[in-house]
Amino acid sequence: MTVPDLKETLLQAALPHVAFDGWSEATFQAAVADAGVTIGAARAVCPRGAVDLALAYHAQGDAAMVGRLQAEDLSELRFRDRIASAVRFRLEAAEDKEAVRRGTVLFALPQYAVDGARAIWGTADLIWTTLGDSSDDVNWYTKRATLSAVYGATVLFWLGDDSQGSEATWAFLDRRIDDVMQFEKAKAGVRDNKVLSRLLSGPLAMLDRIKPPAAAREDMPGRWSGRR
Repeated sequence: MTVPDLKETLLQAALPHVAFDGWSEATFQAAVADAGVTIGAARAVCPRGAVDLALAYHAQGDAAMVGRLQAEDLSELRFRDRIASAVRFRLEAAEDKEAVRRGTVLFALPQYAVDGARAIWGTADLIWTTLGDSSDDVNWYTKRATLSAVYGATVLFWLGDDSQGSEATWAFLDRRIDDVMQFEKAKAGVRDNKVLSRLLSGPLAMLDRIKPPAAAREDMPGRWSGRR
């Protein structure tokens, strides 16, 4: 059995236990027993136990979202509606709401907060990348940061939403996307305003030198260009 297959087997075995025990060591041990694998093999693919399974569950939802984005024809939609559709697809890919709820509890813990933030950032990055974002400056970061905030807030709203077809969640999402569009409009207005752009010419020039991570060095947080 390959590493991805083994992790998927453990994940599927863990999900029935998550509702009762969360993404915990008890859930991991139960998954190992139910999957019929050795604890050594399970630890080899999931050194942190259920934490790694929770991240695998999140990655599984991201993959489903990307697949749907690539299959759907969104060409007639405004770009803000494509973003909203992507977030909606991502939430609809999470078939087990309790597993997501338990995940938010896990990643709210200080020792796992970085993992949770990285997972949400990764979702935002996948959305922008799949939709064809070609930003090569500081906008690469601001787009993902604002979308991460929108996605995180929408997930929390969705977890408490009992409206028919999650209609309240989709209305909430539309409002948050509108907020982002207003921010982007204001940001563009600063550059278009001759007085403000002149006053902020120094900071804007510095920001223009910030580049997204180089494809060859994805472990690095970003790049700095000395050229204007």
